[in-house]
Amino acid sequence: MPCSVFVCIVVFSFMLVIFTSSHGCGPFLNSAQIIDLMMLVVDVVKGVQTQTAECLLIGELTCPRMVVVLNKIDLLPPNKRQSAIEKMTKRLHKTLESSRFKECPVIAVAAKPGGPEAPETEEPQGVPELIELLKKQTYLPQRDPKGDLLMAVDHCFSIRGQGTVMTGTILQGSLAINDTVEIPLLKVTKKIKSVQMFRKPVSGAMQGDRVGVCVTQFDPKLLERGLVCTPGSLRTIFAAIISTRKIGYFKGSLATRAKFHITVGHETVMAKVTFFGLPPTDTKPSPSEPSSLETPFTFDREYFYQDEYVTGQREGVSGLDPDQWALLEFERPVTCPALCLVIGSKLDTDLHANACRLAFQGRLLHGFEDKSYSETALAQLRIYKTKHKEGQVERVTDDYSVIGRSLFKKETNLQLFVGLKVTLSTGESGVIEGGFGQSGKFKIHIQEGLRPETKQLLSSTSKKKGKSGSKGVPTSEEEPKAESQPVSIHLHFKRYVFDPHKKMVQS
Repeated sequence: MPCSVFVCIVVFSFMLVIFTSSHGCGPFLNSAQIIDLMMLVVDVVKGVQTQTAECLLIGELTCPRMVVVLNKIDLLPPNKRQSAIEKMTKRLHKTLESSRFKECPVIAVAAKPGGPEAPETEEPQGVPELIELLKKQTYLPQRDPKGDLLMAVDHCFSIRGQGTVMTGTILQGSLAINDTVEIPLLKVTKKIKSVQMFRKPVSGAMQGDRVGVCVTQFDPKLLERGLVCTPGSLRTIFAAIISTRKIGYFKGSLATRAKFHITVGHETVMAKVTFFGLPPTDTKPSPSEPSSLETPFTFDREYFYQDEYVTGQREGVSGLDPDQWALLEFERPVTCPALCLVIGSKLDTDLHANACRLAFQGRLLHGFEDKSYSETALAQLRIYKTKHKEGQVERVTDDYSVIGRSLFKKETNLQLFVGLKVTLSTGESGVIEGGFGQSGKFKIHIQEGLRPETKQLLSSTSKKKGKSGSKGVPTSEEEPKAESQPVSIHLHFKRYVFDPHKKMVQS
């Protein structure tokens, strides 16, 4: 079997997918709801490689059953062949024991003994046994003809005198002759002229069926592969909100503003990612809770901006990540259904680096269809950062007012901060009333008034400063230097990341 392509085998409405490489996982993810069995092909000489591990991860996300095929057993020395197969089988079972495919069957074959150059007279080894195993693994899958049509097209060609045929697999819903379908990528609708399954005419087809659909007056060159759907049921989006879960085998960090390859629907595109989660004050999940997302996303809730994805270990709960989401901003628009599976990858990583390139997975929760979404829609996403500024009290003007400094730069527009609450290191609370002079200084009103000990401290410090700063009076090196200002001012506020006005907000 080839080592760099994938093959889909459909028998009636049962779908078997053969995973032999992780290149281009879009079709697998898009077909997630109708893959019934996967066959993971492993080179018996090389064992589990990066591609193998990635295919296994994709399989865990997309289908319930698996058969492992150890290929190229003809390359093993005859006298050591059986022991090598048993050793590799044991190693694979250990690898799979923590996955959903625990104790899945493993079978050894030589699909093409001698390699591509071998004569055709060479008979495959173990293939009849493999076929019998696959027969035992098959079952009657449940299909649902209801809902909007979603069909993944993988080939498009014209037949003279009949029209254009689109072949593919129905992922959702059903279709029939004379139905009107939409090609959302091209924003065109066409009426179905005829339908075939395995070269036989049929009146209709449903989820899981492999079909050829004939339409008229359509140039096949416009659609190599893509989606066909019920008119108006799919949307083309420029950005999206998704739930996120880090893939455990990915060793790198998931940093905000980093770019990932995003596989969604029938496409893989680059996107900039912004991670966010529940505010730190919200209740954290306990180890007894399941690791699936239980907090629904809503635009009514406030979320905390994260510089990177937060793992359970960092939250003090081993093995359980807190609920998190991500904003994906695509480099080009994508067309996909709601709640479809999403995988983020680092496919530009060296394939031979022995490192998993699949980084995170989730579900698409909301799509932004406006090309100008950053100006028109992102403001409704209430993601905030917390800010902390610190300055010093320079002097007291009266029992209820002080002058502060070093909190703002000279060029800062202090009007933006008027009315914000501050606290002194001595415990008093106050409100910024406005600027004082032209150097960035500001006036604070202390509602409850300064405490006597605070006034004494500020008065004492002011005297020390004046004494040490007198002209012609050098300061003794032996005398400890007094701090220029022992009373600090603290300003805490939050700012919404996507607020175009960049307002400061305090709770």
